[in-house]
Amino acid sequence: MDTHPPSANYFSALMAVLPTAKTSDHTALFLYSTIIFVLLVCSALMAGAEVAFFSLTTKELTLLRKKYSNTAHQIIVLLEHPRKLLATILIGNSFVNIGIVICTYAIINLYNFSAFVKFLIEIIAVTFVLVLFGEVLPKIYASQKNVRVSLFMVAPLQFLTKLFSPLSFILISFTNIIEQKLLSKKSGEIDTEEINHAIDLALHDKTSSQEMNILKGIAKFGTISVKQIMKARPDIVAADYSFNFAELMRFVNEVGYSRIPIFQEEIDRIKGILYTKDLLEHLNKPDSFNWHELIRAPFFVPEHKKIDDLLKEFKELRNHLAIVVNEYGGTVGLVTLEDIMEEIIGDIKDEFDESDEFNYQKINDNTFVFEGKLLLNDVCRILNIPTEFFDEVKGESDTVAGLLLELFGKIPHINETISYKKFKFTVQQMNRMRIAKIKTEVLPA
Repeated sequence: MDTHPPSANYFSALMAVLPTAKTSDHTALFLYSTIIFVLLVCSALMAGAEVAFFSLTTKELTLLRKKYSNTAHQIIVLLEHPRKLLATILIGNSFVNIGIVICTYAIINLYNFSAFVKFLIEIIAVTFVLVLFGEVLPKIYASQKNVRVSLFMVAPLQFLTKLFSPLSFILISFTNIIEQKLLSKKSGEIDTEEINHAIDLALHDKTSSQEMNILKGIAKFGTISVKQIMKARPDIVAADYSFNFAELMRFVNEVGYSRIPIFQEEIDRIKGILYTKDLLEHLNKPDSFNWHELIRAPFFVPEHKKIDDLLKEFKELRNHLAIVVNEYGGTVGLVTLEDIMEEIIGDIKDEFDESDEFNYQKINDNTFVFEGKLLLNDVCRILNIPTEFFDEVKGESDTVAGLLLELFGKIPHINETISYKKFKFTVQQMNRMRIAKIKTEVLPA
């Protein structure tokens, strides 16, 4: 009866074709050690190539084209099939690691080591060497010298891609089948938090914080609704349709906006949008001048419309301003092209914008005073926290005042406080039933 495990039979068969201690223990030890060293170098090159190829940026590829046109073309050809390239690297690395294990087993069999020593060599030592010299160190080096490693490894990888083509085809096919079966998210669904984390990991040492914020803004762009960035109804600056020309000119000079909504009797009845540039050729007209002829048709959008769709419509219609309405047709806010762009590149300030101190004040690094009408998106940006931070408690609110109403569950009084996670909110000022100013403190960890 055969009492040896299958693995022992497998290694015994392999040992039959390799030199053994019967010839010369020292010769066999030298041979196996040399093979292990060569295979370890191959493992390091494979691991480094994986990081080097997949970390090449567009700028680096452009530089490669200028200096090494032929080699750069070969690199691009490999990167055009990333799954095949990755499969080739993994298959090659697996064969190399198996070879290292086999040679290690052969060395152990040259000597009568105890079971404990065999365990230390087979498991602890081999794993440590493979992880440190075959994975960690090569990948660290390749991340810093990705261009140099890519140039060095492009020819070997081309050869291995052709050699392992049948195996990589099978591996990719099985991967596609498993991916289709286990794919839990719908096509096109985006996890903003995962994308932001990926941006932080991949670009933290290559780009400035401003550039990273722009990338994150682009990543979350399609998930933001108009309601989250609009100027709320109480803050809309609009002119009355009943104004005569003199009253209108005084109003335009006071507010200083280039586009002004025109309402009749109430803000829910928007008649159109007046472009102040249209008034330039009529500055000397009498008070009886019929300025209503200059009003342009208003552009209405629903409050839950995504801003990426609105941006496309602004571009197609050559429009810069829209009136936001709810499901009942009532005016709930106003949104401009500038509001949309600020979600990507941050605040845009011109000579007519109010200073930031009218929206919030920074007392110190851990204390802020916000106006109640300040949008939660802006609050999160100021506090340097994810825009989804308050999603669990904000309900339908989009301002910091609305957030506090959700947290309190009632109309609070002045100096009332409430805490949520790492923030403490204190109501500093009320305007009738409206929260006007909120003191926000970052609690110590």
